[in-house]
Amino acid sequence: MPVTLVVGGQWGDEGKAKIIDVLAPAADFVVRYQGGANAGHTVVAGGERFAFHLVPSGILYPGVQCVLGGGMVIDPCALIAEIRSVRSRGVDVDGRILVSDQAHLVLPYHVALDEGSEKRLGNQRIGTTGKGISPAYMDKIGRSGVRMGDLRRRPTDLEELLRNRVRAKNRVLKAHGHRVLSPGKVVADVMSVRARLLKMITDTRPVLWDAVDARRRVLCEGAQGVLLDVDHGTYPFVTSSSPAAGGACTGTGLPPTAIDRVIGVFKAYCTRVGNGPFPTEDAGRDGARMREVGHEFGTTTGRPRRCGWFDGVAARTAVRLNGVTEIALTKLDVLDALDTLKVCTSYRVRGRELHTFPSDARSLDGVRPVYEAHAGWDTTSTVRKANEVPAAAMDYVEAIERHAGARISMLSLGPQRSALVRLPRRRKASARRVRVDTNSTRR
Repeated sequence: MPVTLVVGGQWGDEGKAKIIDVLAPAADFVVRYQGGANAGHTVVAGGERFAFHLVPSGILYPGVQCVLGGGMVIDPCALIAEIRSVRSRGVDVDGRILVSDQAHLVLPYHVALDEGSEKRLGNQRIGTTGKGISPAYMDKIGRSGVRMGDLRRRPTDLEELLRNRVRAKNRVLKAHGHRVLSPGKVVADVMSVRARLLKMITDTRPVLWDAVDARRRVLCEGAQGVLLDVDHGTYPFVTSSSPAAGGACTGTGLPPTAIDRVIGVFKAYCTRVGNGPFPTEDAGRDGARMREVGHEFGTTTGRPRRCGWFDGVAARTAVRLNGVTEIALTKLDVLDALDTLKVCTSYRVRGRELHTFPSDARSLDGVRPVYEAHAGWDTTSTVRKANEVPAAAMDYVEAIERHAGARISMLSLGPQRSALVRLPRRRKASARRVRVDTNSTRR
């Protein structure tokens, strides 16, 4: 620190919340910088499971100030409900949450438009969470959004603004055959939480600038993962914001020079929710086993996640895009007891080999992953020290380091806080491997 960034290196669901939870005790601020309630960050603490969607997971530590950055889109009623839920479980939240006045509101018409768009797309749907995220970002870019700072307007002016927005969106909903909304109901819902939100809303940029100047420790947390980045992900099957390191700067107001540590969080295998290309997907027995053992179901939607082998091409690209200084590798224990594991080292397509992950979904049509095969191991779930990691598991870890291009500093071996091993800096070993070219990916 002073500023550490935790970014997802895959398609989200990498276990960022646990890594944030591990780092938060040493932080003064934990800042969410993009996304909205489409995120689902799960933490297991003291035997209890907490699922966060908008509130930064650092809220579990009393000395941490939590910030919802200006790059977020926030459902105001969902935020208040989540705060109420966290408080009901004995967590002190009073005075500990700040909300950027630049953050945009997700309103009921955004949810209706999101659902309607997915229905119209049919088999070509993106696979959104249905939380209204994309339409809210569309309004932001189209300069017709409602920001948290607008809640400071006089009540009559705010009511007029909201009514006008609902009427305009109702015309769009009606044109597509969807149910229109009551302007009065939308106004009433926002007004019902306005007073509680006003206590939290501020310009969070100078708060964070002052924190950096004072050498206070700031931890930035992203939602989703870089392969869902609107610019660098598998467009158009992406989220509507930038989970990448650049999004942390625009979403918080912190300059790039303030960030001195970038932790990329990767699963020891890959998962994806919803539609879109997934070169290393395993639709067979091994993929099903990963889903079952890893409890791979979406925190926000409950949808089963598609599972597959670790993609070194995608990881290498994520490391370069984000300037990753170290990797936290999660869910290694899910791979326990597999006879053979695979790591994708490159793609083969139309007679040529690719070593960089394309940013257009169409470019991934027909790619064949080139795999390395690695021997399995018995168990890592009880490992708590680096010297206890089985040799075959360390071979696998070092292969991931080699292909991703960054050292692995942490291994997560279960959901509990204690199930984490910090790896010392070490000389890179030569992993035992066999090169395998397979056609089995796109089944």
